[in-house]
Amino acid sequence: MSVRRLNPPLHLLRAFSTVVRFGGVSRAAEALHLTQSAVSKQVQELERWIGVALFERSRKRLALTPAGERYEKTVRALLGQLEAATLELITSGDGGGALHLSALPTFGAKWLIPRLPDFQRRHPQTTLHFVPYVHGYDFQRPELDCSILFGDGHWPGARSHYLAGRDVALIAPRQGLAEPPIRTPRDLARCTLLRHVTVPEAWLRWSQAHGVQGLDPLAGPQFDQFQTMIRAVMVGMGVALVPRCLVQDEIGAGVVTEPLCGGGYRSELGYWLCYPEARAQLATLGQFREWLLPQAEPEPAAAPATPAAASA
Repeated sequence: MSVRRLNPPLHLLRAFSTVVRFGGVSRAAEALHLTQSAVSKQVQELERWIGVALFERSRKRLALTPAGERYEKTVRALLGQLEAATLELITSGDGGGALHLSALPTFGAKWLIPRLPDFQRRHPQTTLHFVPYVHGYDFQRPELDCSILFGDGHWPGARSHYLAGRDVALIAPRQGLAEPPIRTPRDLARCTLLRHVTVPEAWLRWSQAHGVQGLDPLAGPQFDQFQTMIRAVMVGMGVALVPRCLVQDEIGAGVVTEPLCGGGYRSELGYWLCYPEARAQLATLGQFREWLLPQAEPEPAAAPATPAAASA
């Protein structure tokens, strides 16, 4: 096979990928600012170029062949990598660049964002672009350089560095709100226990750490973000277990309390800086990693692995 057939022109690949993404030639033509006829001819030219049928054609419908489906996934990823590389080059004047990262909402707002002005002062030529956190676990996405994830530190195809979160605090409402007084760990049996959807075993771990029997670890309202849980405690809905790094400000301000001295526990889960192996040598990622890791909490001794969680 000639080198020519192994390197199709970029405009043909883009036409093919756009037709698939928009589900037809008409909408793809609008997106590419071309006529429908021009887009159809480019897709047909690509098929002639590689000698493989990419679509099955009926009267008014295009359907990918199995070969076309496999090829489009690769083409889409390569086009995305090219766009990301071009954006980084455009923004990399004077030795800077762009870093595309994702962070879970509460950790981003409470821990990462307050520290970022220091990073900007140290690296003024580096631009940070936040990718929606729902994409933070997909290390195949070409626009994602690194993520801050919550879990046990093990994600396939990724390197990870512990940041914070394993020190879990027991927090309760201020005195005078709905919850009864808490003087010993056993008093929590009379309280409403707030739960986080991605850490369902938290109250079980807490009860084991404090030797409390008869606690129902699956009772009580369930939340999908720690920030929401903190607010629920503030208004008197119940007591909660929250990574200390997320609730220090509220404890310091007195809007929530720590009713027991040493009333929390050490978790095997926490927040980690993660990135795919293919991005490990990226210059902007190296800058970010070298700045971020010295701010991490000391990593406690290894604990039994727990499945990674998704939306803390």
